[in-house]
Amino acid sequence: MKTDFRKEFADFEGVAYFDTATQGPLPLVSARAAHEALEWKKLPHRIPDKLYFDLPDSVRGKIARCIGAEEDEIAITTGASSGLAAVAAGMGFEAGDEVVVARGEFPAHFSTWIPYERAGKLCVRVIDPRGKFHTAEDYIEHIGPRTRLVSASLVRFDNGARFDAARVAQACHDAGAALLLDISQCAGAMPISVRELGADFAVSSGYKWLLGPYGTGFFWAARKSAERLRTGPLYWMALEGARNFHDLPLDGLRAAPGSRRWDSPETASFVNLAPLDASLELLLRIGVEEIASHNRALTQEFIERMPRDRCVLASPAEAEQRGPYVCVAARNPSETKLLFEKLLEAQVVAAFRQNVIRIAPYLTNTSDDVARAVKTLSVG
Repeated sequence: MKTDFRKEFADFEGVAYFDTATQGPLPLVSARAAHEALEWKKLPHRIPDKLYFDLPDSVRGKIARCIGAEEDEIAITTGASSGLAAVAAGMGFEAGDEVVVARGEFPAHFSTWIPYERAGKLCVRVIDPRGKFHTAEDYIEHIGPRTRLVSASLVRFDNGARFDAARVAQACHDAGAALLLDISQCAGAMPISVRELGADFAVSSGYKWLLGPYGTGFFWAARKSAERLRTGPLYWMALEGARNFHDLPLDGLRAAPGSRRWDSPETASFVNLAPLDASLELLLRIGVEEIASHNRALTQEFIERMPRDRCVLASPAEAEQRGPYVCVAARNPSETKLLFEKLLEAQVVAAFRQNVIRIAPYLTNTSDDVARAVKTLSVG
């Protein structure tokens, strides 16, 4: 008998929630961890001394297990943008260098690279797809002798398309360039091995499929790639020997090995990290494969049952070319927002992105929720 994981979450008050791709629901065990962390702050004499180092390292280790990495390759951040900024500051760009970004990417990619272009430090090459969705070939044909970096989402936020990162990574490396992947829309929702993908860097939020509080995330850097990044100012807890902070020799200060040099300041922000740690523990107990299977079944059910006379698929039809959700639009594009508003009125919560409706199921959803969404879209 299949386990019902809805008991791990709060009651959704009659709402069919299909928007984990925006904000993942905080599990009950994580809410309790957040409450305990608030109690620590209310009565700070209860804060365990070892928490400041042990809690970030616990989160670091669990994230590594989720994405097929090593613990010391993970930096704890407040979201995907922190990792993008670390790569931008550390790459040592020179005038004429190129960063390749696909049109329609999540704004964080552009807000990171465009200021460097305006400062004359690089050129941002924005690429268009030859077909409906960007493919590996679209990226590869634009990688040239001046390309230093390809900055891309493994799963697109606006259409759910997944691209062949391993092929792009190989093309990057053949040209002496690096690949940065934003995995915010799949980390925790589908099996990932950043090493097998061939990426040099990966960034992610922690509040979507990883079910952490808003303001959590991580940055992964492969060891060889991390060595190529310049290190700027760092949070003192990332110093080698920081646990013995009261007796650090000033003439021997250096960053600890690995990626923790890019940890966000106040890394052990326990009100955020305690619940994130609990969420990651739950994810690993359930298994990312189980979560992916559940989401895939509900997504496929929605695709098969959606009213074709009213809706069209706005994501790739092949499951292996999609992330953990699906996007649809009205046959008449001008009516898509009206369909989205109908869903909200029926308490079916999805997301509206780039004039498509994003349906992102999770363990909290059932076939009944899918039927409810389909029925709402079907009724005139």
